[in-house]
Amino acid sequence: MPGERVCSEPGCLEPGEFRAPADGPRGGFDGPGEWRFLCLDHVRAFNQRYNFFTGMTADEIAAQQRPYAGWERETRAFSTGGADRPPSWADFVDPLDAIQARFRATRPAERQDGRGLSGDERKALKVLGLEVDADRRALRQRYSELVRRYHPDRNGGDRSHESALQAVIEAYQTLRSAAAFA
Repeated sequence: MPGERVCSEPGCLEPGEFRAPADGPRGGFDGPGEWRFLCLDHVRAFNQRYNFFTGMTADEIAAQQRPYAGWERETRAFSTGGADRPPSWADFVDPLDAIQARFRATRPAERQDGRGLSGDERKALKVLGLEVDADRRALRQRYSELVRRYHPDRNGGDRSHESALQAVIEAYQTLRSAAAFA
């Protein structure tokens, strides 16, 4: 057929369907180098005698045979706490609860009134032992209860609970200025 490649072995008139590296300089940064096209019989013979390491020094061969060749570069970690990052819920509708069910256990509880809480506000609620849906009144009651429990004046001067008292005060300061408790 006109325009069809012929095997590049001298004297062979079979179609050159299979490419093989050309004899001569090896490829480099710009690519693998030159190719020649061979018929099935000649490409089999070529593969039997081909040696990737021909023309390399002992150091170059050792560099190619290292088990981690090409993996020296450090990369950024993509850890998300052991699970895939949940998708943005606003991007799709999940009527069968097929996707959301997987991430429900890892998603923090939401308030019934729809007011969002930051991570620090959630930690402060834990310190005070309050639920996510607590209101301002419950916040003040729990704060005054914990202050009475941990304050040295109420414990005969015992200062062993001072760190717990400080944590309660910091948690209250964080929550009282939060939008969810306004």
